[in-house]
Formats: sequence, structure tokens, C-alpha cells
Amino acid sequence: MPDTTTFTSRELFDPEFLDSLTRLHILARRVARSGRPAEQRSRDMGSGVEFRDFRAYSAGDDFKSIDWTVYRRLGKVFLRLYEELEDLPVYLLLDRSRSLFEEETPRIRGGLRCALALAAISLQQHDSVGLFPFAGRLETALRPRSGKSRLFRFAETLAAMAPEDSTDFAKALQTFSGLRLRRGLCVIISDFFDPAGIDRVVKALKTVRHRLLLVRLWRRTDQEPDLGGDFQLVDCETGTTEDVSATAAVMEAYRASYRRFDEGLTSFARERGAGMLLLDTDREVVPQLATLFETGSYTV
Repeated sequence: MPDTTTFTSRELFDPEFLDSLTRLHILARRVARSGRPAEQRSRDMGSGVEFRDFRAYSAGDDFKSIDWTVYRRLGKVFLRLYEELEDLPVYLLLDRSRSLFEEETPRIRGGLRCALALAAISLQQHDSVGLFPFAGRLETALRPRSGKSRLFRFAETLAAMAPEDSTDFAKALQTFSGLRLRRGLCVIISDFFDPAGIDRVVKALKTVRHRLLLVRLWRRTDQEPDLGGDFQLVDCETGTTEDVSATAAVMEAYRASYRRFDEGLTSFARERGAGMLLLDTDREVVPQLATLFETGSYTV
């Protein structure tokens, strides 16, 4: 298993890598303090920064909001209403199960760079960002805070990320829900493999009350493994072994199982209205994020 010290904050905090993110923005239906979604701004009316509408005066309203020009013209008292900008809380849930640290080029590297990229994008537009690594349990590595100066701390925290044993989505997301965080965008970065199977993963995802973006760490060999003959499989998280003969029937059974996994996760994302990015960990992260953000922004 690769040592996590192979990932340094300098590697993750590469200026060229971060510069490539400057044109990407999360154009989100932001969430007001009341918990209601709003398109980039709070739907709550107040004395904010941008005019939105009028409404008739009611007893007790603030006189400072009265539009006297309208009164002089129509002889009726109306208030000018404004909408206030709100930050979007972004919660990054990063899978750090031991299997992601395996392989010659571990796919956790793509997960770490993706997490840092999304943190950079969110922090540069003044959103609050928190980091919650998980495997069999979920931890709060960095509480949600805003400020561009936090990016270096994100890089250091991600670089120091150590693996844990097998994934338990149900337990991890139950812990996350128990934190009772303000409604926002929950980004789950994982391969979404769980020993309990895809049905349990989907059931756990349904309990998340935030808007969802699923970033699936993936390799082409997941769908079509390049295997043949007789070999021994070793579960890198539990240590259990299994002797396998890669016959045509066995390989077809694997493909059918993988299709069920893929369809289960994709169907959930479609029905929930969640975003989903298939992140090929053998390719650079930023160009793939650019396809998600399409015209320079990703709307959630």
C-alpha cells in the first residue's frame, strides 16, 4: 500500500493547478438561513444589496423602506424589497477507505485533488467549506468556514489524510446527519463501493437532506477488468482471499453485477436531481471538472 506521505501539500497546492480553477464557479441555488433554497441569493426580503420587488405597506413596517417616489406618483404607500446574498455551505465528504490507497497510481490522489479543487472554487466565492473524511466512520477534519486563507490548511489536511478500513455508508451518513448542519451542498467523493452493496448505499444517500453532488472515483477497468486464467483475489480492506477462475461465465456475472451497481447509483442521482461526475482517476482532474461546470459554472 502506498504511504500517504507520497502526497504533499505542495503537490496538491500546485499554483498551476489552482490557477486553472479561476474560471470555474459553483452557480448554486444558495440556501437561505431559513433553510429554503434560493437562486444565488436568499429569497428572504430585507435591506439587502439588490432591488427585487415592491409590496404594499403594512402597519409596523420600516418607514425607511417606503418608496416615496411611488407614493407621490400613485398616492399609495409601497415598500422597496431587496434580496440579500447568502453564502452556500459546502460539505466535502471524502472517502478514505483503504482500497482507494491501493494500485500503482492510487485513485485517492484524484479524490484529494478533486476535494482541494472544489474547496478552492467555493472559498474564492466566499462560501463556507467543511471537510468530513469517512470510511467505517465519519470525522470532522475541518469545520465549515469561509475565507480564501483557509485553502492552504485544506491542502495540508488533505495531504496528511491516512487510510482507514472498509467503508460503511450507512454509519458515516448517519453521523453526518446527526451534525444538523445548515442546509447546503453535500459533495460525496468516493468509489461508492460498500461491502453491504449498492442498495444499502442508496438507502443511506436518501437520508441526506442537503443538495447532493456525487463524485465517483472510477477507472475503466472497473467496468471491464483485464483478467484471465486462474488467480487469487485479496480484499485489501479485510484481508480475505478468494481463488477465482476467470471463465466466460464468471466474467459475465461480474459485468452483470457491475451494471446493477452502476444503474442503482445513476437512477438514484436522476430521481433525486443530484449532480454526478464520473471522475476518471487516470486523467487530470481539472479538465473533467470543466465538463461538469460546462460553461464555467455548475448549477446545483
